[in-house]
Amino acid sequence: MINNKEKYTQFIKAEAKRLGFLSCGISKAGFLEEEAPRLEHWLKQNCHGEMSYMEEHFDKRLNPTLLVSDSKSVISMLINYFPSEEQNQDSYKISKYAYGKDYHNVIKKKVVKLLKSIKREIGDVNGRAFVDIAPIMDKAWAAKSGLGWIGKNSNLLTRQVGSFYFIAQLVIDLDLEYDHATTDHCGSCTACIDACPTQAIVAPYVVDGSKCISYFTIELKENIPQEMKGKLDDWMFGCDVCQDVCPWNKFSKPHSEPLFSPYPELLSYTKKDWEEITEETFKAVFTNSPLKRTQWEGLKRNIDFLK
Repeated sequence: MINNKEKYTQFIKAEAKRLGFLSCGISKAGFLEEEAPRLEHWLKQNCHGEMSYMEEHFDKRLNPTLLVSDSKSVISMLINYFPSEEQNQDSYKISKYAYGKDYHNVIKKKVVKLLKSIKREIGDVNGRAFVDIAPIMDKAWAAKSGLGWIGKNSNLLTRQVGSFYFIAQLVIDLDLEYDHATTDHCGSCTACIDACPTQAIVAPYVVDGSKCISYFTIELKENIPQEMKGKLDDWMFGCDVCQDVCPWNKFSKPHSEPLFSPYPELLSYTKKDWEEITEETFKAVFTNSPLKRTQWEGLKRNIDFLK
């Protein structure tokens, strides 16, 4: 006879799939004991550079029960963003996750819909949706829930579809059946470490965020250090190198989310187009794009540095 925990778990996973999530795994909410010393060491080594927000809410970052009162379960979900088309060859490069509409809004709506479905089906369940912004260790929870393993490039990897996907969490005050972590399948491969243009992967499974191209082109508000001249490999927003070279990404399949479809301009623009883009055009075309994170001034700074 099926018990309520099993019934609710099956419902949640089926509903996540219906909403377009690639996979769904569930863990018991609690303190991330293994991750705590690693995060502390990473911060002490100043691997977060000027991302001061990484130092904030240390306890909450490691324990979702401090984010959602009486929380019992962390539901982790993946959603594919691998595009079917890539940029013009003669273009400054943009990370694939930024090809379409801002993923935060797209995914948050799906997670909120999931919570509403849970309340409708199960009753008075309280929870909170998380998509990349709040202090929650999304990759750690996804790995703990069996959705993949943390690779040497610090991304979540799966044998089925690689790593080009977003991670979302729903933390709720409901006991469910819990999944188990999977095994590491990086083996002796060092493709990501060898290919990183700025040597940001300082050791297997350790990325110095302050050396990462994504940090320089998105997070850093000051001028890009001159010693990085010639090392950014034409990336003007983010970087996919460590994912592009990962053998598991040969299994990546194009997504089916219309809102992640690339902006036509993003695919067709050449370097010259990007160099000549005005603030007015940028705001008109990319108003709902992740590119707005850098704003026009930041994008121009990046392009000028690459020229």
